Amino acid sequence: MTDPAERRRRRMITLVVMSATIMHALDGTIANVALPSIQGSLLATQEQVSWVLTSYIVASAVVTPLTGFFAGRLGRRRVFVGAVVGFTSVSMLCGAAQTLDQLVLFRALQGGFGAALIPLSQALMLDTYPREEHGKAMAIWGVGVMLGPITGPSLGGWLTDELSWRWVFYVNLPVGILTAIGLLWLVQDGAHDRPGPFDHIGFAFLAISIAAFQLMLDRGEQLDWFESTEIAIEATVGAVAFAMFLIHMATHPRPFMPRALFADRNLSIGLLFTALASLILMVTATLMPPFLQHLKGYPVLTTGMILAPRGIGMMVAMMLVARLIGRFDARLLIGFGLGLCAVALWDMSRFTLDVSESHILWNGVLLGFALGFVFPPVSALSFATIAPGLRTEAAAINALLRNLGASVGIAVMVSLLARGAQTNRAGLAEGLTPLAPNWPMGRGALDPGQLALWSAEIDRQAAMVAYLNDFRAIMYLTLVSIPFLLLMRRQALALAR
Repeated sequence: MTDPAERRRRRMITLVVMSATIMHALDGTIANVALPSIQGSLLATQEQVSWVLTSYIVASAVVTPLTGFFAGRLGRRRVFVGAVVGFTSVSMLCGAAQTLDQLVLFRALQGGFGAALIPLSQALMLDTYPREEHGKAMAIWGVGVMLGPITGPSLGGWLTDELSWRWVFYVNLPVGILTAIGLLWLVQDGAHDRPGPFDHIGFAFLAISIAAFQLMLDRGEQLDWFESTEIAIEATVGAVAFAMFLIHMATHPRPFMPRALFADRNLSIGLLFTALASLILMVTATLMPPFLQHLKGYPVLTTGMILAPRGIGMMVAMMLVARLIGRFDARLLIGFGLGLCAVALWDMSRFTLDVSESHILWNGVLLGFALGFVFPPVSALSFATIAPGLRTEAAAINALLRNLGASVGIAVMVSLLARGAQTNRAGLAEGLTPLAPNWPMGRGALDPGQLALWSAEIDRQAAMVAYLNDFRAIMYLTLVSIPFLLLMRRQALALAR
């Protein structure tokens, strides 16, 4: 039985790790709502200001796979503290930026420093708790990871409205200082278990592939996808670089990513479910605000209030999972969560333009509750059979797949939404001509004002159908994924106390 001093130490480490996790998770979305203010303050175009987000996403994705190597070479505490200090310092520079170029550069550095926070925090939680309590640890850690995307837009909007967009970045200062002090005080470095040489070629191939694909996904809709030469080049470079990385990893004696990671069936399948759960969370979080604001006419603050309760549902579910994960096969909990996700998405696919606020709110609570049953057991099963020395590398890959799942999902679904709205509009407008049998205004009687109202209503209806089709597509993807749970090995995960 664990002594009281050790339990107190675990709680303190958990608090510190959660603060680092939430700080990074918030910054992935908190700046989104501040973009219009940044654009006006720094005199930038919409395309230029979008690089504030793109630079952060690309830098974070490229640097994330390096976490395991540096933690093994330099020690986890040094890397963790360095990442927190660097992230906090660059956040101050972001807030003080006087030009768009400065802000884009500092955001890229912020993404680079922040890339290590999620995998290191996950690995530290797994090392702090004994194996039989990994389900509980992942449930606690999952709350921090999921709170960021859910609360980030609301907090960012409030800070921007009440203070200025610069406080979106300044808010990291007190959290970063306390987190760094806590890490130095509580965390001890283990043995540096990766003294081997760095695989420069393997990392170069992977970094080029990730950067090219992230740029393609982030800018594809804006540049009309493969109608753009830039997107075609990025897709080609990304595909070739990734193929070269796979060949190099299969033939190199000490590849950048250890082959032993992908020999573990639970981790390999778990990565796919991590990407899927992240896709569901982030795509719905991306689609719902414009749905509420543009089609329902809700202001930003009301939108945030309606969407925020999904975080409550998620936290309640994660607390339940921490208690249930030792009583039931974790695969059953994941299947239950994915089934509830499908139910919530089916309900979303039946929304109308008259859907009530309470209906949307409770749907969000249900979806959050469902996802809360997916993330912790997926993480616990994925890491159940991984050797402790490979946990940091595995956590880095897990973080990378979470980001890629969200990026791919958002890019595909936003593109389908735009194209679907155009197609639906064309179909709906076909019957709105003076030659149609049900034309209500008489032959040749065209009232420009009435036609403008009809055109606006057709736009709303076409966009509504496109949203419903997106929600239905995610529902089908969720249902198709459930049978793959049978490929994961059942592991005994003890009951949390």
